[in-house]
Amino acid sequence: MVRLGEPQEARWLLEEVSGLDEAALVRESEEEAPTEAVARLESLVTRRLGGEPLQHVLGHWSFRTLEVAVDPRVLVPRPETEVVVEVALSELDRLTRLQPAREMLAVDLGTGSGVIALSLVVERAGVRVLATDRDPAALEVAGGNLSRIAIEAARRVELRGGAWYAAVPGELAGRLDLIVSNPPYLAAHEWADLDPVVRNFDPYEALVAGPDGLEAIAAIVSEAPAWLAGHGAVVVEIAPHQAAEALAVAHRAGFEVARVEDDLVGRARVLVASR
Repeated sequence: MVRLGEPQEARWLLEEVSGLDEAALVRESEEEAPTEAVARLESLVTRRLGGEPLQHVLGHWSFRTLEVAVDPRVLVPRPETEVVVEVALSELDRLTRLQPAREMLAVDLGTGSGVIALSLVVERAGVRVLATDRDPAALEVAGGNLSRIAIEAARRVELRGGAWYAAVPGELAGRLDLIVSNPPYLAAHEWADLDPVVRNFDPYEALVAGPDGLEAIAAIVSEAPAWLAGHGAVVVEIAPHQAAEALAVAHRAGFEVARVEDDLVGRARVLVASR
């Protein structure tokens, strides 16, 4: 069992049930709630107190400029991944300055709910994104979220099924400007120690990479040079303790420039490597 984390959680549940924002809830606080609304609120509170993530209870969550659907088929979008998007956008801006008239081509490997790919096309008009995932269920969620954004941006996203680069057409080798990913990066032994809210509801395959946790990162980074165009970059979310190992993987792969960027609380979080 869990407690409702803070008053804000209760307000979010009330807003979800009533369809009113916080100010309207205050104005109408003396009004009697419909029986159906009370029953639904009780149901949502029961689910949350039973340990279900707030994001699943609500069925949607905010990520940067997006409001996306989330459920147990995909990872709940996290603030750390918002930093990944920020770094990826900075790399796209760098590449655009080098080739201002060219549309950028990016691949989001293991897209999950689609938040990285969708953020890129919503926040930058000059990029096209191929979003891949080996899990058909995850692609269903991503497809639903794709339908939530503006048509002009949605037209610049293609969803494809397959594991990592197996989903990318061979003719794109040497032509990608950006490879970005939030891959699984936990070691198998770390699973049992996770918060039950994560362990019981987030997909195992989206969190655990293998025995040492670096398997997916190594697979993405080591193959990236064959897919990137001249000044292209790979941007990958990592665990803080993996920074040195991830940098070593990038250097072994032949990247001349590699660094690790911090997340919002100062922990090493994003590997960036460029040609």
